[in-house]
Amino acid sequence: MIKRLYNKKIAILGASYLQLPLVQKAKENGLEVHCFAWDDGRAVCKDIADCFYDISVLEKELILTECEKIGIHGILTIATDICIPTISYVANHLKLSGNSIECSLLTTNKSLMRKCFEENGIESPKSVTVSEFKPEDFQSFTYPVIIKPSDRSGSLGVIKASSLEECKKAIENAVSVSFSKTCVVEEFVAGKEVSVETVSFKGKHRIITITDKEITAEPYFVELAHHQPSAFSEEIKNKINEISYAILNATKVENGASHIELMITEDEKVYPIEIGSRMGGDFIGSDLVPLSTGFDYMQAVLDIALDQYILPESIQSTAFSGVYFLSKETEFLLPFISSNKEEKDIVKKELLSDHLQPAHSSNDRSGYLIYKSDHKIKVTG
Repeated sequence: MIKRLYNKKIAILGASYLQLPLVQKAKENGLEVHCFAWDDGRAVCKDIADCFYDISVLEKELILTECEKIGIHGILTIATDICIPTISYVANHLKLSGNSIECSLLTTNKSLMRKCFEENGIESPKSVTVSEFKPEDFQSFTYPVIIKPSDRSGSLGVIKASSLEECKKAIENAVSVSFSKTCVVEEFVAGKEVSVETVSFKGKHRIITITDKEITAEPYFVELAHHQPSAFSEEIKNKINEISYAILNATKVENGASHIELMITEDEKVYPIEIGSRMGGDFIGSDLVPLSTGFDYMQAVLDIALDQYILPESIQSTAFSGVYFLSKETEFLLPFISSNKEEKDIVKKELLSDHLQPAHSSNDRSGYLIYKSDHKIKVTG
């Protein structure tokens, strides 16, 4: 039995709807919640947290100063990469439970990540990091290629290019949205995408579940649905588990949640796409994991941040869960999401806008539907 530390102070970075479940869980735990984010009009956690600080999550020195004054006992975020380096910086300075600064860079910067995979013998698509378009950089590549910003998430700036001219436009776009003004150009690997949800404490890891993904057609590759548990065979799942543990160790993950994205090719090879040393977004960590496994993921990451966790021996799937996202590509979902009729397998749904647009990034989605069932639910038009 874990003796939880109540009346403790927790710092949460980010205040959008992504962090709302974490803030609510922290409040349920009796924690004093200090929330840091730029107040851009979308800081929905502002009125729920005990204290809100209108400070950009990139301002690591300012946040460290405030956290020292507050006397926080833990610091964390979920579902977003942008906060990870600041969290590691603060946790390391205050000697709190977290990951190293090196880990924060290896799990947020795709250029460093690719180099790390190569150095640790983890086979991944051939890639190069660039800050501008130069045709000579891609002479050894075969089209198509994937271009993605080195340090953004949510499919922002990710595009497939099938020619030199398309490559030029894609690189200029990716660099424009990158914080470091660099992007990764990598070989295109066709297949089915999965993510692996994991939890780590003091360097030991557990795989919670594998999530199957439905992605938009090229060139943007935006995720439109997630399903747990994975429908892949046990043989493929074993390969997925093996490479996932290798990635966690290579990127020096020690504590907290991680979200690993992999591609499974037709000939059953497993290639890494990327890892984030945080809980997966798109309701994967906050909703789907507890629905499909009964594992309270947010409680786990809170307890780890407070250095009071016991890693479970194993975690098993007990049900099927999933989420569908509404966009122009999935407008057949609109009647289901906008209807007031209750459906027994639908756990949650929300229409964010009835103006549907093509999904070029995760920001273009207009609603969602979450289910839990004794089977995978297929919603089609």
